[in-house]
Amino acid sequence: MPESPEVHELASFLTAHTTGREVRAVDVLLPKALKTQHPMPADLVGRRITGVSRLGKMIDIATTAASGDTLHVIVHFGHDGWVLWHDVAPEGLMRAGEATLMARIRLSDGSGFDLTDAGQWKALSIHLVANPADVPAVAKLGLDPLGDEFDTAAFAGILANRKKQIKALLQDQTSFAGIGNAYSDEILHAAKISPVTHAASLSPDAVDRLADATRDVLAEATSARRGVPPSELRATKHAALRVHRKTGAACPVCADEIREYTFSGAAAQYCPTCQTGGALLA
Repeated sequence: MPESPEVHELASFLTAHTTGREVRAVDVLLPKALKTQHPMPADLVGRRITGVSRLGKMIDIATTAASGDTLHVIVHFGHDGWVLWHDVAPEGLMRAGEATLMARIRLSDGSGFDLTDAGQWKALSIHLVANPADVPAVAKLGLDPLGDEFDTAAFAGILANRKKQIKALLQDQTSFAGIGNAYSDEILHAAKISPVTHAASLSPDAVDRLADATRDVLAEATSARRGVPPSELRATKHAALRVHRKTGAACPVCADEIREYTFSGAAAQYCPTCQTGGALLA
């Protein structure tokens, strides 16, 4: 699943490659991907893209008409959504890669990009709105660890009295915007905290460590992804992970074996020595 460091770089790439260009054509190939009925994709044609920004794990493509009114394209990537860039956009509607082509946006200089989904359920979604806050998932976004409003006090306030397991809470977009399965594992390993610990049971010292790790892991990953093209972002992310998807490998800190804990249809990778006092989660 795309998470904030990679989505941030996708937004930066699209800003650099699309800002100032007019939308020439928009084709949405899978109707269920479009979650709004009005405005229509055709209403984007002739508008100029003014920038692309990140909202949690979503991107906001801002467009402006000659009249000055703004229309936003909010893209939620779901689990397997992505962006495929074309220096010269294909004229047809056949997919250009292995993933399902959900939508294609062509620009006035002949370039363009695809919104794709490689997953079984095709969960990528598109909203066309005058105000990003009109999208429920945007309106409900929680504290963004990469935002200026993030600090230890704000972080601790969200954790207070929450009996939810900390890995699940870190991934709850209404609590913390932008963290998914991979970086929650990385953050908890860096903070030396078990993924099944309830948030409310964390000591003040543990909360401080977790707040620092949350900010530092995401900031370092965002910096490391800077300038990486979309086609290489996912591979670059996976190569840099220390514990996520590393079951059976040696912990880079203590050399213990990385283990996997499965719960509620999800999985966490962790180091017993660093995070659970040597105990194996079952």
